[in-house]
Amino acid sequence: MREIVLDTETTGFDAEKDDRIVEIGALELLNHLPTGRTFHVYINPERFMPTEAFEVHGLGDDLLRDKPKFAEIAQDFLDFVGDDAKLVIHNASFDMKFLNAELKRAGLPTLPWGRALDTLALAREKFPGAPASLDALCRRFRVDNSGRELHGALLDSELLAEVYLELIGGRQPDLVLDQPSEEKSEDEDQAAPTTIRPLSRPRPLPSRLTETEAAAHAELVSKMGDASIWARYTG
Repeated sequence: MREIVLDTETTGFDAEKDDRIVEIGALELLNHLPTGRTFHVYINPERFMPTEAFEVHGLGDDLLRDKPKFAEIAQDFLDFVGDDAKLVIHNASFDMKFLNAELKRAGLPTLPWGRALDTLALAREKFPGAPASLDALCRRFRVDNSGRELHGALLDSELLAEVYLELIGGRQPDLVLDQPSEEKSEDEDQAAPTTIRPLSRPRPLPSRLTETEAAAHAELVSKMGDASIWARYTG
């Protein structure tokens, strides 16, 4: 199963008006394990970067001026996420709105909303009433986010990948403890089967019947007649 954990940084909060994406960071998971494949790009938003956005992202006009526009990297992004991989995103509605707004401007197909897996909703369902920001979840799961002085899309994606694996049941959700027989080592295959046999007593245990009890039993059997089962096996 292929999944893409991703994050975006933007100039603001309104995808339908003037705000644009300035950074995308994404990484690939295969069967819940990182493959090492990542996608990371800074983007020229084609507009002035407000001061408050610079304070959050550490990105300014000087840094972004010579970066590609979204339309220039859009196809590379679509190629990376592919056609059917789940998109693991924290507060997915925000990032999906921005990505689809940018894809529309570029004249490219948008991403179906059904592909998004929202870790914010997942965290709120699992821990009702508890803080569910990425920082809060890192603290809960003891994920080291000490390098997160400023928001960064790729770093946030890496942190989110660790948080996501904890949310779905631990960092080894597909761990199989019982290995199939064909995966056993050669030593195990060649080992002789172990057979446990009970040992015989060197001396039989003495009877616990008294002579009086034995005589009473014999008298009872004799009264039953020779056809009784007791008469056949007594002797």
